[in-house]
Amino acid sequence: MCGIIGYTGRRPAAEILLDALQRLEYRGYDSAGIAVLDTDADAVSVTKDKHKVAELVRLVESDGVPEGTTGIGHTRWATHGRPTAENAHPHQDCTGRIHVIHNGIIENFRELRIELSLRGHEFMSDTDTEVVPHLIEDGYQGDLAAAVRNALNRVHGAYALVVISADEPGRIVGARMNAPLVVGLGRDEQFISSDIAALIPFTKRVALLGEGQVVSATPDGIEVQTNHGEAVAPRVITVDWEASQAQKNGYPHFLLKEIHEQPEALENALRGRIAADTGLVDLSDAGIDPDAVARAREVVLVACGSAWYTAMASRYMIEQLTRVRCSVEPASEFRYSDSVIDRDSLVIAISQSGETADTMAAVREARTRGATVVAVTNVLGSALSLEADGVLYMQAGPEISVAATKTFVNQIACGMLLALHIGDVRGTLDVDRHREIVDELQRVPTLIRRALDLEEQVTDIGQRYARSRNAMYIGRGINFPTALEGAMKLKEVAYVHAEGYAAGELKHGPIALLDPEVPVVAIATRGRTLPKMVSNVQEVHARAAPVIALVTEHEDPFDSGLVSETLHVPACSELLSPLVNVVPLQLLAYHVAVQRGCDVDQPRNLAKSVTVE
Repeated sequence: MCGIIGYTGRRPAAEILLDALQRLEYRGYDSAGIAVLDTDADAVSVTKDKHKVAELVRLVESDGVPEGTTGIGHTRWATHGRPTAENAHPHQDCTGRIHVIHNGIIENFRELRIELSLRGHEFMSDTDTEVVPHLIEDGYQGDLAAAVRNALNRVHGAYALVVISADEPGRIVGARMNAPLVVGLGRDEQFISSDIAALIPFTKRVALLGEGQVVSATPDGIEVQTNHGEAVAPRVITVDWEASQAQKNGYPHFLLKEIHEQPEALENALRGRIAADTGLVDLSDAGIDPDAVARAREVVLVACGSAWYTAMASRYMIEQLTRVRCSVEPASEFRYSDSVIDRDSLVIAISQSGETADTMAAVREARTRGATVVAVTNVLGSALSLEADGVLYMQAGPEISVAATKTFVNQIACGMLLALHIGDVRGTLDVDRHREIVDELQRVPTLIRRALDLEEQVTDIGQRYARSRNAMYIGRGINFPTALEGAMKLKEVAYVHAEGYAAGELKHGPIALLDPEVPVVAIATRGRTLPKMVSNVQEVHARAAPVIALVTEHEDPFDSGLVSETLHVPACSELLSPLVNVVPLQLLAYHVAVQRGCDVDQPRNLAKSVTVE
């Protein structure tokens, strides 16, 4: 939820922290703050504010940029305590010498706070985080890493945190449990961050921390231990992202840039996964156990938010191509259900960040029941990738805007790759059919580029409907999830109440909401239920609601006057059509949001990675 950066090295820390916070602001933007160790003054300089990072930068510059080469910075997405300067991070102990930034939730903070208060500790905020520096203060005896480990052994919940102490200049200590944290390895400098995207301008060598691990970093290097003090050799990877991928590159917003990056992102998702000699999908690099796939009596997909909708689309692909029973559950409900899964269940968990708390909880529950877990994620070394039995990386590159776009497309593509792989392993998919789908899948990036050419028309439609207060999206079959995603995007970035429905369900209740003020977006592209969709649109038209219809180019199934707006999208098979159809829906949400003056990259109340339940 929150953005974290820590630095120790030879360069001025404040400049690096502020630069990194601007890259991390999509993770949290209720408030922001930095703390820099002033080694000459033997003190810590703290600046924090309840506004966004740009305001923090202005405050730092007006107060005088603090000197020092060690510091920590934070952007907050509030969980405990309202967005205020007092609740902004960093938080300190009673002495003002120990400072902490934190992402996650300390579940037993109330008990700890009462205990610490009775011992004379004074608290300045309403946050759960503030108990941590006081616990460290209680146990500090000259070894900051040891004090952090001892404090965290009393904490229950999720955390990624970084700590500095005026008593140990040049050292930053980080720790993680059920929340993302990585270490950037530089030359005579080290970084600790919640996100690789903040590190790539400085270093591409990244050490991955495991659950319950603590890292102590100085300019000379790092040491990693478990919470119990056992030494650990960290896994080090080299990131292939470029710094330019995390920049807007001339686009007014990251969201629009990432919508336009989808053809390239999809090409990356396919790269190296189609055998040149056979033309068939090859997922040998994903580490998926073929025996587990062969014996699976069911496939269960778990995910949250937009990833849940991609899971719904993947279900159509898997059942059609493998003839294996497949179900989809929101990860937030899975762990509390009585799902009958066992060692003969194949669980596919989908999460862009690989750190989504609800999805991780579902994965752990599945593993306790003996299921094989395959992860679909975008982040190397994420918690999900480390806990799964096999991993299919989306390869979408960094996605900065909070609303998912290119990761949505790549998740659906990965769902298709898995469907083809499962059908191949189980011998249920005809080779010619397999090759035919692969051939078309490789052409889809070109189709998406053509769909992006609709932007001028979509912009005009967005202007006409920008003041609508409600909207409805309808689709059938595999495009029912596309309708759900279209509605989600409009809600997320334009703050317009929008609902997605299976079109046949309109007459079972939702049709009562329709009137001339409620536009209906109908996904009516080529498919076996298109005649039924036409009937559903006629029902909408009879209630005088304006219809914005997506239809296959050169194929208009509607009588004159039945729809108000028509968007012609490139033709493709129904099974792959969500990859193309979602594009104009993303553009529509974006341009409505711009017309309404919304902050499209940082929608209110949302965060990119939801690492709390």
